[in-house]
Amino acid sequence: MRTFLLIAAVIFGFYYVFLFDTIPSDFKMVFKLIPMVLIIIFALLTRHAERKYYTLIGIGLIFCAIGDYTLQWFIVGLISFLIGHIFYITAFSSGKKRVPTAVKTGLLLYGAAMAIWMCSTLFQKGEIVLTMAVFAYISVILTMGWTSFRTGSTFAIIGALLFIASDSILAINKFIVAVPFSHELIMFTYYGAQIFIASSIAQYYENRNKVIH
Repeated sequence: MRTFLLIAAVIFGFYYVFLFDTIPSDFKMVFKLIPMVLIIIFALLTRHAERKYYTLIGIGLIFCAIGDYTLQWFIVGLISFLIGHIFYITAFSSGKKRVPTAVKTGLLLYGAAMAIWMCSTLFQKGEIVLTMAVFAYISVILTMGWTSFRTGSTFAIIGALLFIASDSILAINKFIVAVPFSHELIMFTYYGAQIFIASSIAQYYENRNKVIH
């Protein structure tokens, strides 16, 4: 059943990403949400899971799906995603692995560069509230990337890094300069991120069991 759900999520995801223009306007949001609904069910049907991690990731996925819909009202969607990331961070922080210094340094430098670039551009436009919201979001998503390394789960790390890539492309395209193939790049990395994060539930459980035994 989980394999079927994963395959269906990938198929519907590819359809929304690469055949977006063929979808009638009234159904675009429906097709956007179908992969996330399938991913959420895929995550919730995980047989072997550490309960706290499972619960937090599941709630995070749900808030991100809400963010998918509410992103049409940008600040509302941003807040929904931010809440989703906080649940991811809490889940990832339960891991015991040490975060490599190179990772910490890389994420800090990247975050500082993005914050200066994005926030200075928005501030110059007089978008004070949006500037603060974007700064908070950058801080939270980079923290999510940072804490993913504590899980020891390759899936969690890949998912977090794909999420950072997706949101970075979205922000650059929305606030700085038009990015070629932005829809394809944003949504491909986004769905990939959520699939890997959902898949990390089982991998996290396996890693924890190896340590315990």
